[in-house]
Amino acid sequence: MSEQNGVMMQYFHWYTESDGSLWNRMKDEAETLKEAGFTALWLPPCYKGAGGGYDVGYGVYDMYDLGEFDQKGSVRTKYGTRQELLEASQAAHDAGLRLYWDIVLNHRMGGDHEEEFNATPHSNNFRLEPVGPQRQIKAFTHFDFPGRQGKYSDFQWHWWHFSAVDYDANCPDSDDILLFDGKKFSSQVDLEKGSFDYLMGCNIDLTHDEVRGELLQWGEWFVDQVPVDGVRFDAVKHVEAGFFPIWLQHVRDLAQQPVFAVGEYWTYELEALRHFIDETGGNVALFDAPLHKNFAEASKAGENYHFPAIFDGTLVKQDPLLAVTIVANHDTQPLQELESVVEAWFKPLAYALILLRRGGYPCVFEADYHGAIYSDQGTDGGDYYIEMVSHKVMIDTFLGLRRTHAYGEQVDYFEHQNTIGWTRMGDEEHPGGIAVLMSNGGDGTKEMQTGAPDQELEDVTGHISERIRTDGDGRAEFRCLGGKVSVWIPVVE
Repeated sequence: MSEQNGVMMQYFHWYTESDGSLWNRMKDEAETLKEAGFTALWLPPCYKGAGGGYDVGYGVYDMYDLGEFDQKGSVRTKYGTRQELLEASQAAHDAGLRLYWDIVLNHRMGGDHEEEFNATPHSNNFRLEPVGPQRQIKAFTHFDFPGRQGKYSDFQWHWWHFSAVDYDANCPDSDDILLFDGKKFSSQVDLEKGSFDYLMGCNIDLTHDEVRGELLQWGEWFVDQVPVDGVRFDAVKHVEAGFFPIWLQHVRDLAQQPVFAVGEYWTYELEALRHFIDETGGNVALFDAPLHKNFAEASKAGENYHFPAIFDGTLVKQDPLLAVTIVANHDTQPLQELESVVEAWFKPLAYALILLRRGGYPCVFEADYHGAIYSDQGTDGGDYYIEMVSHKVMIDTFLGLRRTHAYGEQVDYFEHQNTIGWTRMGDEEHPGGIAVLMSNGGDGTKEMQTGAPDQELEDVTGHISERIRTDGDGRAEFRCLGGKVSVWIPVVE
């Protein structure tokens, strides 16, 4: 099965329990997830972060520590030990699930020793002009990984392997970005702030030969440790685009298979996404952030949102083969910095829009599937309790229909302000197809043509109990309730 015919699950969220249980849970759930219709799992960064057993994984400390060494206050990672990771990976692979690993090539955090060197302050708001003279700074830029003691790699990181930091122990009250002596901000990144090369921590200098060699060597080592069917590149708008195809081809050659790759380029500007795709030669798909934005806006506007515009300005509309379609992820969930909530009432509609249509590679968010309960401080400093409801029943229904009925030609009916629909006409192996109708306002009706002439159809969501009969051309007047989606398929007696 090609990636485009599959469905991935983001198998974690920001507030996944920090009890080291995720890998064991993956081992136990692998068969069930495969049977539900998932074909791949996007897994969190599996190496040691600066926060040890509490680190989600994006505060990268040691990429060779998969939960094996006593570092940063913990042997295990947030998700479990190395042995548990290996066992879970094998179980998921044996179940037929492809594994996509989250890879961070942008920064390191939690250095072991301070170093002193010269750097020039730049404004965080505009990186291309200095805001003061060069001075000597002190920062934790020496990583020697004492808990690992050179096992797997004896490479040590020093200040010259990085290009910038945002903290100087000699001047702790400064909020400037400090560009290291002899370095420059890359022009091969997103141009927000002049250059969005710097994101956080110790910014990796991908122009340095030793750095490039080390990252390629780590890729060799990682492919040898776990099944690598794909990767999810974190924060690609902050990394020189040209390095991704180099690293990816190196890993593909070693894995001896066409390793899938998707990048997180979080912008709502379609042209920026297209530019990255061009720079990487179409080797890296991207999450469709503009589509998520449309979902979030539609969910808040309700009947005031012009529903036929739901795919306007999206990557899946312009380049469906390189779009990974999402409803939500760990960065957009409540209380995160990029919080962008798709309201609960709209999520079944959004999942129908990515799971039951042609184009795009859909990704289901684990917190939408299983639900999530957590508490944290918001960006305003207040304490909040969050409960994300589970949409598992409806998502499972769509996953089943994707396998059995969502085939053939697609005909859209997107002409009404609040009620939109489409039909899939089916094919020789999957006759009859489906008819989907949804409304962001009141109850909706629409005449649509299906691939099932002279047949009774039923709404498998259960929202409409009465059956509908098509005429000799497969046409019928379909119905849906306000704020709901109905999916109609031929009745099998």
